[in-house]
Amino acid sequence: MDIQVLASGSNGNATLVKMGDANILVDAGISARRIKQELAGVGVAVEDLDGVLVTHEHRDHVAGLPTLSRKYHLPIYARPATWDAIDRQPVSMGIPPECRINLDASLDIKHTKIEPFSISHDAADPVGFSFYHDREKCALATDLGFVTDSVKKALALSDALVLEANHDIDLLKQGSYPWFLKQRILSNRGHLANIDAGWTLARLDRKNHCHVFLAHLSKENNRPEIAEKTIATVLTEQGLKLGSDVTLHITYPDRTAGLGYQEE
Repeated sequence: MDIQVLASGSNGNATLVKMGDANILVDAGISARRIKQELAGVGVAVEDLDGVLVTHEHRDHVAGLPTLSRKYHLPIYARPATWDAIDRQPVSMGIPPECRINLDASLDIKHTKIEPFSISHDAADPVGFSFYHDREKCALATDLGFVTDSVKKALALSDALVLEANHDIDLLKQGSYPWFLKQRILSNRGHLANIDAGWTLARLDRKNHCHVFLAHLSKENNRPEIAEKTIATVLTEQGLKLGSDVTLHITYPDRTAGLGYQEE
């Protein structure tokens, strides 16, 4: 299993999940040119992608879809309501009909099983994803304001996890965002705070060791060192050992953060 977060943040999101013989891109919120460049940097040709999974219709998750689909004819999987929401945006004009696939329940791409799960965010029908191959599991949940019991179940027992750690609550409250935007981010359909990400991880059912990518960090309302320290403090106070029980990885808006995972 190999996880490569090509970009993560409000300016664009894309993650490569390699499991078994499948190369799967989750979201395409950066340009196709940059996706190709970042993939090449980790030894994957964009032509070798087996599909693109879309979590939701916001531009920072779909901006690169038109060029990817037209130029490389990749299958794109999204919930029906997500397709409807995409069709109300200019971006939809460039996505060929033959590339559009409705994502309803679980699916198999080569030998990897993928299960979407609903998340709480202000989008049409947003989802996270769990990936399974042999005894390995990876899960991804970004852009969620609240972690429900069903999301905890979907994230449990992952070998690798991409989880949102969007903001520090104090930085957000003291920052320059207008109040209506602060309210949106802090709501149950907004974005996950560092402290909530920490408590989510502390309460999950876990394997012996889990690699966690802290994703979608706000440029203005967070800092990598604050996110990592806040979450690490929660975990250690709950008796977990960093580096043996949980290993934390920061992701970035402008470069790839990745891990070639080998089962331990």
